[in-house]
Amino acid sequence: MAKVIIEKVYKTYTGDHGKKVNAVEDFNLEINDEEFVVFVGPSGCGKSTTLRMIAGLEEISGGSVYIDKKKVNDIPPKDRDIAMVFQNYALYPHMSVYDNMAFALQLRRLPKKEIDQRVREAAQVLGLTDEMLKRKPKALSGGQRQRVALGRAIVRKPKVFLFDEPLSNLDAKMRVSMRAEIVKLHARLLTTMIYVTHDQVEAMTMGDRIVVMKDGRIQQVAEPLQIYNQPSNAFVAGFIGSPSINFFEGQIVGSGNQISFREKVSAQKGAAFSIAIDEARAKSLLPYVGKEVIWGVRPEDLEIHAIGEQSGRACSFRADIEAVEPMGAETYLYLNNGNHPFIARSPSQILLKAGQPAEVQVNLPKTHFFEAADKNQFQKEDRGEFDSERWQAACKRIA
Repeated sequence: MAKVIIEKVYKTYTGDHGKKVNAVEDFNLEINDEEFVVFVGPSGCGKSTTLRMIAGLEEISGGSVYIDKKKVNDIPPKDRDIAMVFQNYALYPHMSVYDNMAFALQLRRLPKKEIDQRVREAAQVLGLTDEMLKRKPKALSGGQRQRVALGRAIVRKPKVFLFDEPLSNLDAKMRVSMRAEIVKLHARLLTTMIYVTHDQVEAMTMGDRIVVMKDGRIQQVAEPLQIYNQPSNAFVAGFIGSPSINFFEGQIVGSGNQISFREKVSAQKGAAFSIAIDEARAKSLLPYVGKEVIWGVRPEDLEIHAIGEQSGRACSFRADIEAVEPMGAETYLYLNNGNHPFIARSPSQILLKAGQPAEVQVNLPKTHFFEAADKNQFQKEDRGEFDSERWQAACKRIA
């Protein structure tokens, strides 16, 4: 087992017209021995590139990687004592499952008895029967092939396991099952694991800690619930959570302990709503009176009631229901208050219908406030379009 330290790591490519592009920039992270850490972010954020630099499959442009206190920048992948599980399984089609799992050990010239013992122990852990060990990969399902890929890594008994989106080729039901299998595998092996995914559900359910990335930079490193409940910026808040958080742009208005959030009104739209800010957070938001802010409200922190049903309650505003999606155990409601579309999630079935006006009750202490960055700085250079994700990453949490 081993601790992994990534220190001031950069990965630079030469782009069009000889321009240097940083795919990974100033990446600093310590991964503890036996820890399960998940790198998550949108496509192109640098998470797989970082993983491949740890593995030695990508050259490091700057900085250092240490595995078990040993700097590995110039050590070839085969000598780093790591095992990597890929998205496409990477099994040898002409070999049996047994031989696929045994191959790396045979190259190391381990005794046949030890190889057999390791393969059969791994097969037992992964639920691979003796009959499956005799088959070729083409005779297995996608989930079974991924188990073989895991088994091939397990038999090597590496210091660090690296996973590069290993479940993305599986169907939804199998992904849920394999998520649980990998978590149980980690608990059994107690090995350092680094897992890359673009799926925030995988990140939330699997990792001891999550590393959220954007444009080659770390946005936040924390335990899953801390990431969810205390996102460092609007990008993290929007990326983690399904359905995604609702954002309302507006201003902090008022004075003293009597301050409110007032929604920004579009030129062609109706009147804005105001929400009085709870006393516990008034002090932290007082310096932002008169300034532009973003108010983040997760769908589960909105309660939707028919007009006249418990009307006049604090922290509420009016909206129209545009669509209702019954999901069985919960219901999604798509709403619009005249200025802004948003979504609410009810934990049970409700009788409200599309086209019906409603009162929206907010669980204010669970909401988030971010300082709004200047949008003029985030126009895409090539097309002159607004880059909303980069803007959100610059909108830091203030309460």
